[in-house]
Amino acid sequence: MVTIEGVVDSVVFRNEENGYTICRIKSEKEIVTVVGSIPYINEGQEYKIDGEWTVHPKFGKQFKLETICEIIPTTTSGIEKYLASGVIEGIGKVTAKKIVDFFGEETLKIMDNSIERLAEIPGIGKKKIDTITKSYLEQRVTKDIIMFFQAYGITVNMAMKIYKRFGASCINLVKDNPYILTEYISGIGFKTADAIAKSLGVEKDSLFRIKSGISYIINEFCAMGNTFIPLEKLTAKGMTLLEISNEKMDEGIYELILDGKIKIEQVEEVAAVYNMSYLYLEMSVTKKIIELATTKYDKLSLDIDLEVRNFEKNAEFRLAQSQREAVEGAFLNGIEVITGGPGTGKTTIINCIVSIFENLGLKVFMAAPTGRAAKRMAEATGREAKTIHRLLEIGKYNEGDLDEIENETSNIECDVLVVDEASMIDISLMNALLKAMQLGTRLIIVGDVDQLPSVGPGNVLRDIIDSEAVKVVRLNEIFRQGQESMIVQNAHLINEGKMPILNSKNSDFYLERAADSNIMMEKIIGLVKTRLPKFNKSWDSIKDIQVLSPMRKGDMGIDNLNIELQKVLNPKGKEKAEKELREVVFRVGDKVMQIKNNYTLEWYKKNTCEEGKGVFNGDVGYITDIDEEKNTVTVSFEDDKVVEYEEADLDEITLAYAVTIHKSQGSEFPVVVMPMFMGPPLLMNRNLLYTGITRAKKLVVLVGNTQVVEFMKNNNRSFERYSGLKWRIREIIHM
Repeated sequence: MVTIEGVVDSVVFRNEENGYTICRIKSEKEIVTVVGSIPYINEGQEYKIDGEWTVHPKFGKQFKLETICEIIPTTTSGIEKYLASGVIEGIGKVTAKKIVDFFGEETLKIMDNSIERLAEIPGIGKKKIDTITKSYLEQRVTKDIIMFFQAYGITVNMAMKIYKRFGASCINLVKDNPYILTEYISGIGFKTADAIAKSLGVEKDSLFRIKSGISYIINEFCAMGNTFIPLEKLTAKGMTLLEISNEKMDEGIYELILDGKIKIEQVEEVAAVYNMSYLYLEMSVTKKIIELATTKYDKLSLDIDLEVRNFEKNAEFRLAQSQREAVEGAFLNGIEVITGGPGTGKTTIINCIVSIFENLGLKVFMAAPTGRAAKRMAEATGREAKTIHRLLEIGKYNEGDLDEIENETSNIECDVLVVDEASMIDISLMNALLKAMQLGTRLIIVGDVDQLPSVGPGNVLRDIIDSEAVKVVRLNEIFRQGQESMIVQNAHLINEGKMPILNSKNSDFYLERAADSNIMMEKIIGLVKTRLPKFNKSWDSIKDIQVLSPMRKGDMGIDNLNIELQKVLNPKGKEKAEKELREVVFRVGDKVMQIKNNYTLEWYKKNTCEEGKGVFNGDVGYITDIDEEKNTVTVSFEDDKVVEYEEADLDEITLAYAVTIHKSQGSEFPVVVMPMFMGPPLLMNRNLLYTGITRAKKLVVLVGNTQVVEFMKNNNRSFERYSGLKWRIREIIHM
């Protein structure tokens, strides 16, 4: 970190919406260009600024601000010069002199504490005083907020994010409850909030602190994919994080139960501690699943056997017995689950079911969790398919507002709803979907239960299947097209715990051997940049070839892979605008991914002039513009949505030349390249390997060694995901 001090010589640009500023600071040695969020800076003010030197490809050497502290003048001449600089609206040179002549060295103290005393000065009228007061107070609020949070190591940009979220009262809100930051501000953890609490006099064994810490632990555990935390784990984690006794933990848990914030339920053999939101979500999904499974539907007047034969004749394709069972089940049940791996004919079944329902004059809707999955569904069936979010018209709520999403979504008015890629659906999205369904609508859930579970909390598809409350059809037979693909065959071999067939002649599945991470990186870059596009000239290095890795960190983690791939696929250029954020450089032309649901981000579509809100976890796009003046980054997503990101929202996107296997769910890519290296044993499992290779349509290239492949296909362990949905459904069904 570098420190400079100086007077603001000029403000070159300021974005009034987000506070981003470009200014020149005159220090003892030179005039420095400073960039960053400084919403209150004006010419003539003196500052001490901490930050780092950067070199902009277009504008050259700049100083990127991290923290800023105003140096307040103490002499009358300094105060007069400061006020006369235009820092406060309504005060020019003449008014500045009048004020300082009247109050002297006490001027700034009076303006801070008794600004109404300006009325004592002859020649300053009420209208001018009102203008001065409004400007001074607005500026002071922003300045105070930034200075308050900077004291705890929170950057200016993060402080502005807090201000944007909570408004002018954010300091008082945080003083009342510092731990609110961990709940609503991405990037602020318990330790930062705890440091603020400690400085405000909150004792280590304060019940308020303990309750906040317990809530934080539960929320973090749910963010890892669970809907509850076992009491035993909560107690152990709480005692370590909060450094308190078992008795104090018990007291905190008991108080939160009395407050109605959490509840303990016995889920099979586990004492499960629920955040009330997730408890209600599980109960709501349970109720709706049982309704769908037990409601008597109007008998449809059709000859299923005849309809199937007609479909087979038109399609010139004969359904297998399991496929026929799946088709029949769709007409005999209110809810049905169809699950199977690649090449087992899930798309054929969807086509058959939808065709027959449409022949009966019934309205059928199709949906999937992601834009990519919905697009694939539409292409495979020749019919419209929407994302679940679009179907529900979710687009104006924050991610944490589960109740609002549940209560305000649009009703789904159709006779049959077919949902694909269901392994990706978490408990909150499933609840919103089920709540929007009308009585009498049939639900057909299609997905591969052997893929990784959803990124969000819950294990919905597996829990519904394991509950044994609904009709489930498992597809195991691989059909002709799948038999010709080693990707499909190897996926099934891996799923059965068998070694995949590597490097057979004219295959679509290869292993490039590499002894260490340096060779691995060299081979991955060579494959993506040169070899694969040369092998098939229709493949684009950025759009068609996707690198997938099991993890974020390490030499072969996506963070490092993205840095190295960006260097060769979208290198720095003189005319290419770029923006750095927390050691990540975003550049025009970069492939990026949205990494959390944001229901409030506005988008538009150039071709249709359509506008809306909502960008969702896993959406992939490309940076088309970086506006230096507005301090914004524009991303065009693959579903044609164009989003303008302000700096405060940029932590929601990441480079996507390489993505984690988990984040790739629901997507398909022509080519998948996967490094094979040893990581944490629990992570390096069969489930992960299977999910990764099934993302590829045309080619899979593993880069590494066979020992890692062998380890992963043998390792059937995975992180246990805590969810009570299966148990709840069973409890009611078997009453």
